Amino acid sequence: MHAIEFTAELSDSRTLLVPQEVADQLPKTGRARIIVLTEELNGDTDWRMGAYQQFLRDDSPEDAIYDSCQ
Repeated sequence: MHAIEFTAELSDSRTLLVPQEVADQLPKTGRARIIVLTEELNGDTDWRMGAYQQFLRDDSPEDAIYDSCQ
């Protein structure tokens, strides 16, 4: 399966526009599997951002010993 990724702006018209450069990459006939991913609106985004920021923080002195392992 070949994947082509692009972002699109959603509007009230409920129409998803495919950019021309993406449409040019599609076969002229056949079937396509479409998956639409959107931002989560239930506050999960805040939790994920907090977890990501925690992940990027420096390790505590107790965990610093693992930085020398390869």
